[in-house]
Amino acid sequence: MTNHTGRRVTANISLTLDGHYSGPGGPGDMGAIVSYATTDVARAHLGRIHETATTAVLGRLNAEGFLGFWPTIAADENADPRDRAYAKWLMDAEKVVFSTTLTEAPWDRARVVNAPAADVIADLKANGEGDILVNSSASIIKALLADDLIDRLYLMICPEITGGGQRLFVDGLPASKWALACQEVGELGEMALVYDRVR
Repeated sequence: MTNHTGRRVTANISLTLDGHYSGPGGPGDMGAIVSYATTDVARAHLGRIHETATTAVLGRLNAEGFLGFWPTIAADENADPRDRAYAKWLMDAEKVVFSTTLTEAPWDRARVVNAPAADVIADLKANGEGDILVNSSASIIKALLADDLIDRLYLMICPEITGGGQRLFVDGLPASKWALACQEVGELGEMALVYDRVR
């Protein structure tokens, strides 16, 4: 096993009450989640997810979406300061983008990988410092949960039931126990939760 530096692997994702990260309309069906993204609780949660992270791990679709959107927020002096802080962090952080189709990253401080998630995470843990944040990329989070490689989960629970869509916690995951490190409830009923893996 590779020696590692003690870096934690963290993951951030928003879910509905019935456990979906997108609705029945497909990956772009985010209506049940997006409407809670700009609440005070959501913005405070956004601050928590990146405060100790130095590396952002993204799937290609999220990378394209995030890195097409957040740079404009970083440059917008009228944007919410919490959004700008996250945007600046994302621009400055080391970014690792999983893709089977890209050969090089079209973004600054980013590199493309096409390898099993567990192998990439092991390499990241062997070098550097700070948390490794898997940023809302469900396919990577699922793979790391299956290998029990996530140390902290940042969950935003949106008080809606979609009745369908893609589910994060699928049958067949290894059993695990988690300790609640932080919880905050917003005016709309949204909940920001932070869980640490108990090992």
